[in-house]
Amino acid sequence: MGDFVKLTASDGHELEAYVAKASGEVKGAIVVIQEIFGVNTHIRSVCDRFADDGYTVIAPALFDRLERNIYLDYDQAGMEKGISFMNQIAPDVALKDIEAAFEHVKDAGHVSVMGFCWGGALTFISAASPINFYKAIGYYGGGIPKYIGLKPQIPTLLHFGKEDHAIPLDQVEELKQAHPEMQIHLYDAGHGFNCDARGSYDKASADLARSRSLDFIEGA
Repeated sequence: MGDFVKLTASDGHELEAYVAKASGEVKGAIVVIQEIFGVNTHIRSVCDRFADDGYTVIAPALFDRLERNIYLDYDQAGMEKGISFMNQIAPDVALKDIEAAFEHVKDAGHVSVMGFCWGGALTFISAASPINFYKAIGYYGGGIPKYIGLKPQIPTLLHFGKEDHAIPLDQVEELKQAHPEMQIHLYDAGHGFNCDARGSYDKASADLARSRSLDFIEGA
């Protein structure tokens, strides 16, 4: 179990972030970027699990720019509110909060970035930003095709579901063609397959993606 801490972004904005401390020997750090549902129970559990693997993990509350303590459910109301909030936060603004999270944990060693859904797209953007991340891992980042022209500056791994109706396979293929240097994996699953709080959860795909993510971070 982790705790919430206070961060201050470069523009003076104050936000909360959930921090789970590494168990045992510290291997590095991971900045986890939320879905459109906030730093909810699921995102916190993601942090806790990677902390068990030896990483100091932090998830900045990006919605603090608009409203504090936003933890949305995976239902229609939660989705509508989350989309509304997401559309009010420009990527360059979100990057300020992501960078603040990076600064908070950088003393733990190499800092990777990992995001889900909206966070998956922000992970791709982060990989192309000046933030000194080590590696980047994005899960079903629906907005990534809009930023296909960006060039990640660090090793980047992307996970997508073959049955994800929000991210057509032709868009994934375009990404592969535009960025042959990236690792891109497809799973027999839909959007949100990593989240056990969603009906689209697919344990086999989630376990495989998690194993690949750890190997990617820990590899040379």
